[in-house]
Amino acid sequence: MLGTVNRILLAVTGAVLLAVGIVVLTGAWPLHGRHAPLLSEETRSRYWHADGWWWWAVAAGLAVGVLLALWWLLSQLRRSRLGAVVVDSGDGAFALLRGRALEEAVAAEAGAVDGVAGCRVALRGRRGSPALRVALQLEPHAVPADALAAVAGPVLTHARTSAGLPELPAEARLKVTSHRAQRVT
Repeated sequence: MLGTVNRILLAVTGAVLLAVGIVVLTGAWPLHGRHAPLLSEETRSRYWHADGWWWWAVAAGLAVGVLLALWWLLSQLRRSRLGAVVVDSGDGAFALLRGRALEEAVAAEAGAVDGVAGCRVALRGRRGSPALRVALQLEPHAVPADALAAVAGPVLTHARTSAGLPELPAEARLKVTSHRAQRVT
């Protein structure tokens, strides 16, 4: 979703900046020519001393713009992947397992399953309750149910026990690799 928001925000910002640039370069409406002031004396006196809703509407619009910009900035700084998982060592102490290490181990083990051409794994969630997102690329001859059962069974069980987690929810996405049609001669 964040990628879509970024593309829309970039497109709208680009369109607005292009329109403003064309207006400023040509000196067209609402500038009334290149050498005319941006706001006439009458307009400045009318809106500067305006009572009522005018300044409240401007302040509310600016506040909404600032809040949306802050939301966008904070969403850019947030990481979508989990950096580490807390592992209980059994003696009252805790250790941190790097998220990349767990991802690579699960990807290697799932990639070795019969019928799986490739595997990508992303660790999400929080340190105390992580979750996996597994993207499997299946070979053309693979049976999806068998590949999913092999990953959901031994692979995830091994990951859960090696990380010392009581549960490790996972979401799997399956995709079949493209292949050429076989011709009969």
